[in-house]
Amino acid sequence: MKGNAMQTVEQWMTHNPITIEESASIIEAIHLLKEKDIRRLPVTCKGKFCGLITDRMIKEYAPGKSTPLDTWEVHYVLSKATVRDAMNPTPYTIQPDAPLCQAAQLVHDKKLYGLCVTDKNGDLVGLLTTTNFMEALIDICSMS
Repeated sequence: MKGNAMQTVEQWMTHNPITIEESASIIEAIHLLKEKDIRRLPVTCKGKFCGLITDRMIKEYAPGKSTPLDTWEVHYVLSKATVRDAMNPTPYTIQPDAPLCQAAQLVHDKKLYGLCVTDKNGDLVGLLTTTNFMEALIDICSMS
């Protein structure tokens, strides 16, 4: 139990998240997401946090089933496209010392699936996902 009355983002976030470089191919991102069984990858530009790519963004970027391209052609296109092409360069962020309820309100209001957690310098320090929120809710409910 992590319980205290004032839950913070840092208490529940995923520390040291897996990242991907902006120059990586979309195929590399797809493989990393599947291999690590995750849905979002913070993006780095020469080691500095610069965006976010998610499985949903990749699906929206990739040619749809109605395309005349066959599977191999789609794979080729995605192997040439970079993460930079499909990422969100300005994802919503929150600082680790922010109250968990503030993060929840932001996720609710903006209809997000998670937040990138950055320090005062804008450096990535974690991710706060819907899974993290559910873990916090379960913990808070079990304290009753």
